[in-house]
Amino acid sequence: MVTSNKNKLGLWSSTSLVVGNMIGAGVFLMPAAMASFGSVSLLGWVFSAIGSFFLARVFSNLSQLLPEGTGGPYAYARHGLGDFAGFLVAWGYYLATSCANAAITISFVSALSTFFPVLATNVVAAVLTGLGAIWLLTWVNTRGVATSGKVQLVTTILKLLPLLIIAIGGLFFIKAENFHPFNNTGTSVWGAITATATMTMFSYIGIESATIPSGSVANPGKTISRATMLGLLIATLVYVLGSVSVMGIIPAKTLQHSVTPFADAAVIMFGPGARYWVSAGVAIAAFGALNGWTLVQGQVPFAIAKDKLFPAIFTRLNSKGVPYVGMIISGVIISLFMSMNYTKGLVDQFRFLLLLSVFTMLVPYLFSAASYLIIRLEKKPLKSGGWLSAIVLAVLAFAYTLWEIAGAGQGSVFYGFILLMAGVPFYVWGVYKKRNLEDNA
Repeated sequence: MVTSNKNKLGLWSSTSLVVGNMIGAGVFLMPAAMASFGSVSLLGWVFSAIGSFFLARVFSNLSQLLPEGTGGPYAYARHGLGDFAGFLVAWGYYLATSCANAAITISFVSALSTFFPVLATNVVAAVLTGLGAIWLLTWVNTRGVATSGKVQLVTTILKLLPLLIIAIGGLFFIKAENFHPFNNTGTSVWGAITATATMTMFSYIGIESATIPSGSVANPGKTISRATMLGLLIATLVYVLGSVSVMGIIPAKTLQHSVTPFADAAVIMFGPGARYWVSAGVAIAAFGALNGWTLVQGQVPFAIAKDKLFPAIFTRLNSKGVPYVGMIISGVIISLFMSMNYTKGLVDQFRFLLLLSVFTMLVPYLFSAASYLIIRLEKKPLKSGGWLSAIVLAVLAFAYTLWEIAGAGQGSVFYGFILLMAGVPFYVWGVYKKRNLEDNA
């Protein structure tokens, strides 16, 4: 189905998809999580930003070399490394986004509990609110990418406002003594940077978001490239300035025990009432991230199914050109994962799944970096020049992602690998069906 440009994502909608998916509710808690390390954690943000820049350049360049690559990392891995690599990337990415969306929904309900305390005490009310958010945004996304893009743009602007007010305004409230001690880990500075960079890297997950719905982006070769780099710049400014301000306003010993660091900083800056608009920002951040990842989650299985490596039902489109079946199935999976968190006895299983999703999110980055040189050689022969910079970029992006995977811990890598391999039977079935179709053609 051909979609006109007016019904496609433009530069700002694509940028908001990147920023909205990167800046979820988790960033509001990050300063507290980093406080126990000392102000050395700020260098973790810097290293993550540098490494993410390499990845952003890889995705930016790939979007220009392969503008028709719907599915982003899946399309790049499949084109460069073959069907099986592409399938592993898509399978892992699909499971990871399902777990992440469930966690985002829980963050949304938690933020709303500031205004509706019953959500913190009544499990039924919390689950129903979470389900309402999931299915409302599933419906929104079935109305077409243009509708989803508008929701994403509005929620991204609204979520950035409280963050920017504290990130920039907070610079006038910081106290130098709050940045001491510099390194509170008891290890070397490099060891502290490695530990904090692994944590902060998770805030950069989503940098590839604009590449996923490339078939629904106007002038994808240019738009996706610009949106990816612009999204990285905006998110990095918010992350670094926000962390500097919050850490400079709140003493480290107090900050590491805070459950609402941005809200606590806002109270110091503007008074008790500020807590409510920061909580509203957290809710909007979660709602916007859920919207963006819902859009992404419908596109990935559509891209695999279109290549006959996944059940054909995922290729069904509605009148708006949206793979609605995939979104509905995704909605069911997210609903189940989200409900697990509110079911006593299943909380540990949910957290375990969420931990595994970290590893499966990084694998697509690794495969995309590896595919970059292969695709570039195909699209731009050696004689075209610029190969030294391309090789350096691919090596740096690959090495950085490998370093982050190692930092995720042995448990995540071990069980994450098993989770990836659990998808192999689906691949085998897909290949069998594909060959049957070819033989009968």
